[in-house]
Amino acid sequence: MKNLPFFLKLILFLSLPLFAIDQWTKWAILQRFPAPGMHEPVVDGFFNLVRVHNTGMAFGLFNGNPYANWIFGAIGIAAMGLIFLLWRKGLFPDRLSQFAGALLIAGILGNFTDRILPGRGYVVDFLDFKLPLYDKLVPSSGGHFPSFNVADSCICVAAGLLIISSILQARAEKRAGKVEN
Repeated sequence: MKNLPFFLKLILFLSLPLFAIDQWTKWAILQRFPAPGMHEPVVDGFFNLVRVHNTGMAFGLFNGNPYANWIFGAIGIAAMGLIFLLWRKGLFPDRLSQFAGALLIAGILGNFTDRILPGRGYVVDFLDFKLPLYDKLVPSSGGHFPSFNVADSCICVAAGLLIISSILQARAEKRAGKVEN
């Protein structure tokens, strides 16, 4: 294990466990709730477990489109390929961006798996939060933020880490430029 590249360690010890957690939690929701739309309060008025089928993308966009699984499945495959290519080219230069890449792999793989599983053909979303004032921003929501899952969380956290990493890298380059001048 010592001689494994850091990238492979991240995949083995971060991406794959998160992928397994994502798939297990989705399986558990499918077992607990036999039909879509079923829900159970966890924290009354704030957090529910729900069963939502999403063939679309974030926020349910393009949900129900007959080609959505093909389109978003292809986008997932292309994104995974791009991540591996960028990683090989050294474009995940720091640990923060490398963690983000590993989280992206977990998230993309989790939702892609849902799309291709026999008898499924949809992403299982199950975390439902009712947020204060969200109904003012999106009146049709009833205050409920769009349901999501572990894979979606991995992707969102990865996006945040990539933003932080790029800001830190830009600051470091700016400091290095001032030192050299």
